[in-house]
Amino acid sequence: MPSEDILSQSEIDALLSALSTGELSADEIKEEKKDKVKTYDFKRALRFSKEQIRSLTRIHENLARLLTTHLSAKLRTYVQVSVTSADQLPYEEFVRSIQKMTMLYLYELTPLEGNMLIEINPNIAYAMLDRVLGGSGTSVNKIDQLTDIEEELMANLYKSAFECLKDAWETVIDIEPKMQSFEVNPQFLQVVSPNETVVVISLNTVIGDTSGMINICIPHIVLEPIIPKLSVSYWMQTEKKTENPENAQAIQTQLKHSKLPIIAELGNSEITIEEFLQLSIGDCIELNKNINEPLTIKVKDVPKYYGQPGKVNKNLAIQILDYIEEEGEELNE
Repeated sequence: MPSEDILSQSEIDALLSALSTGELSADEIKEEKKDKVKTYDFKRALRFSKEQIRSLTRIHENLARLLTTHLSAKLRTYVQVSVTSADQLPYEEFVRSIQKMTMLYLYELTPLEGNMLIEINPNIAYAMLDRVLGGSGTSVNKIDQLTDIEEELMANLYKSAFECLKDAWETVIDIEPKMQSFEVNPQFLQVVSPNETVVVISLNTVIGDTSGMINICIPHIVLEPIIPKLSVSYWMQTEKKTENPENAQAIQTQLKHSKLPIIAELGNSEITIEEFLQLSIGDCIELNKNINEPLTIKVKDVPKYYGQPGKVNKNLAIQILDYIEEEGEELNE
């Protein structure tokens, strides 16, 4: 593919901004390309189906919501994160599309093999750093002069933020995201071979008047073991498994063998502290129930039945006479 056909990250951001503000419409773009013939590049293999891309988009829409909540609380200001695009392309093309000097974090996703790359636009990165240091969120791009303290502060912020990956992916697989390294020049990070297909999910991040992109790059080789789980048929099979009557029967069997404390209450009474202090052996306490009235049977301190005392094979026993209706039970029936 000719290099002039590849947009830089700044051009992509400008295009997305024009679409969101209405300065440029999708119909205008379609009209411009209507008469153009698109050449198929066999080097740019499409290894993910549209269905799998949609599944990855839904996962990262959930991640965007989690990041919005986390970063808003961490930075003590309103942060808006949203998914703008999800596309598959060669790794080499992704590297050429981002800035030469940017914030790059390499993540390990145990138990998946390989690494994921997160690129954070310097404008939004410095706006976050300014908020961490007590500022208003002003962005000053000085990535070539990044100090060790600033680097550590940013690493700690993103380390806690991208722990949200675990919750976002939990419906597919349990992962343990772990930050491996930091780099500012994408040329020094050879995550996979240049022609390896990667999925790039772009998250538009807004903090006050500052906006920028967070790009999540996941190689195909990392997702390969779980690709079958990114299909609708997998979700349908999972739902059927959860509704399996055998599972319900096993749960019911376990519940039937659970033990509950049963109390047969003869009655109760109230006395003063003075009367209590004067009690002695042989004294009688009058209960609030007549000898002919049924006893209250409680299950874990909740009244459930009426009963009467007796004996079964020389053992004390209680015979259930009736149910105690709870409030609202008759209405429900």
